[in-house]
Amino acid sequence: MATVLLVRHGRTTANASGLLAGRADGVSLDQVGRKQASLTADRLAAVQVVGVVSSPLERCQQTAQFILDRQAGDSRAPIDMNLDAYLTECDYGQWQGRTLSDLATEDLWSAVQSQPSAVTFPGGESMAAMQARSVAAIRRHDASFESLHGPGAVWVAVSHGDIIKSILADALGMHLDLFQRINVGPASVSIVRYGANRPTVHATNTDAGDLSWLSTSVTSDDAPVGGGAGHTASSAR
Repeated sequence: MATVLLVRHGRTTANASGLLAGRADGVSLDQVGRKQASLTADRLAAVQVVGVVSSPLERCQQTAQFILDRQAGDSRAPIDMNLDAYLTECDYGQWQGRTLSDLATEDLWSAVQSQPSAVTFPGGESMAAMQARSVAAIRRHDASFESLHGPGAVWVAVSHGDIIKSILADALGMHLDLFQRINVGPASVSIVRYGANRPTVHATNTDAGDLSWLSTSVTSDDAPVGGGAGHTASSAR
């Protein structure tokens, strides 16, 4: 089973000003976001990744490039950035470009918080469709990387907060209506392994901690009775 590192892009100018950027052009990392992406790239340098797949939006490509540059800086075999539109941000339709404080006054806001599976953004995408296409993309890439590089392969997917939350909810066996209970901060790293029996979530929303344990041998897909010994380094907040 391969391992995917789900990385959210670093903080953007829109994040800092409370805007829902959506798929708008020209939304890039701010100074804080660039520092966050650099630190995340340093963390990921502890393990050799076999590929990086990114949302096509600029902020994700910028974050992915930090990761690629740091991997190349260790004189490793060069890897390319692959863009996948199925990992792009949710299409928020008419909500795009508005402030979160303004959107919180909309009747639909409460459904977004408590029943996202029933939400379709006006002029945009449903949250159920967002989850379906992003989960399918992650599973497709994961199977491909494992086929090409073996079960110990580690790869990176750089995407957006709601996208990663929906992927994690699926991996955890949670209904989409519960996905708002998951937090995914800027430039955070979450770790999922897709086994033959089920996905295993090894970490969520981490921004610190040693990741070198990902270079060790892949363990069985079976869950150890009693919890097992685990790895020695803390990888979660």
